[in-house]
Amino acid sequence: MADNAANTQSMTVVVTGASGRTGSRVVRAAQAAGLAVRAASRAHGFDWEDPTTWAQTLRGADAAYLMYPSDVGAPAATEGVGALAREAVGLGVRRLVLLSARGEEQAPATEAALKAPGADWTVVRAAWFAQNFSEGPLVEELRRGELVFPAGEVREPFVDVRDIAEVVAVALTAGQRYVGRTVEVTGPRLLSFREAVAEISAAIGREVSCTPVPARAYGEALTGFGVPAEEAEFLVEVFEGLLDGRNAHLTDGIRQVLGRAPRDFEDFVREAAAAGAWKV
Repeated sequence: MADNAANTQSMTVVVTGASGRTGSRVVRAAQAAGLAVRAASRAHGFDWEDPTTWAQTLRGADAAYLMYPSDVGAPAATEGVGALAREAVGLGVRRLVLLSARGEEQAPATEAALKAPGADWTVVRAAWFAQNFSEGPLVEELRRGELVFPAGEVREPFVDVRDIAEVVAVALTAGQRYVGRTVEVTGPRLLSFREAVAEISAAIGREVSCTPVPARAYGEALTGFGVPAEEAEFLVEVFEGLLDGRNAHLTDGIRQVLGRAPRDFEDFVREAAAAGAWKV
């Protein structure tokens, strides 16, 4: 343990999406673990869509956390992650941790692209983020009092993004323990989206409903809101797969890595409500 702690003192980790939902938490968790963090975002001169910006961010680093901005299974993700992994390995950044999506049929191709250049890789496959209810496009619907979503009554083990970040930090600092491994992370219990919204309603003292719609109808609504047709079609495919019940079971990945139970959705809701996430 002492050797590992000593090694982390001189480690520099590149964190893509450093201002985003997972990246911002990974920054904090990595810093708490003693790593020097190099933020990789457009504000810091890094752009996933412009490979000429990658070298200046990667050069001299020891490790990198990769989070593809649209989705790990997006059509451009496989090529993008593979190209960045090759660039990283070529510059001596051998330790790579990729955020992936549990149960997403489009994700394995991107995971394979991460592994191809010969990096010391770890894949963290996450369930649906609890923070998707408090940060991002669903928030305004919840504030208006109705979440319309293609989830039906499928149950999901919502995972707190802070737990994901702590798992990533351990994967980066635990030597070879998690190299070549895939870790699946979930919350501690299964909830339907309706049940999740009901917990939010109880916490804020205001009725919020959950209305399930077919994935295709949801995709049509997205295009009506201005989402490009290709992106909407991709999201429909993802939702039709992810929200069919395939993920309605728990894993013990967080306990295996962190030695404790994952944070509960109820705790997330209480804290987010207190912070005003759904205040109107």
